[in-house]
Amino acid sequence: MSRFRRRNHDVPGLNLASMPDLIFTVLFFFMIVTHMRQTELKVRYVVPQGTELEKTGYKGSVVYLYIGRPVDEQGKVMDAPPRIQLNDRIVSVQEIPGAVAEAREQMASEDRMRMTVSIHADRDVDMGLMNDVKQALRQAGALRINYSATNQEETVD
Repeated sequence: MSRFRRRNHDVPGLNLASMPDLIFTVLFFFMIVTHMRQTELKVRYVVPQGTELEKTGYKGSVVYLYIGRPVDEQGKVMDAPPRIQLNDRIVSVQEIPGAVAEAREQMASEDRMRMTVSIHADRDVDMGLMNDVKQALRQAGALRINYSATNQEETVD
């Protein structure tokens, strides 16, 4: 029986020499791929669902307009009437033409003619407010309007 003695073998340590390279590679990948939000949302909205949607391929000449319930500093939805956020600031319907004109002036000259207003409105927003916003955009000369929505999931019976 002495022939089959057990020997105490220590488990060799893990080689962690390549760990920093792996961590920096993953970090670099996420830095390149991640899209950072340029505006801080001050309103909460749930976009409506649609059936006939298409993606647009515009990039630089976009003014974002959000319509929804306001949120406080902690991100909780306040019980208040819907507010309008144009890029980074809360505006009233009457202030929309001036704010759009300011945003247009900040764009490059070739982008001014192709300016598109992208409306992200809550599904429960009153259509009277939406109509007022559209009239204010018409006064500002912003005639290209894009409405955001999600695909309606089709149910099979």
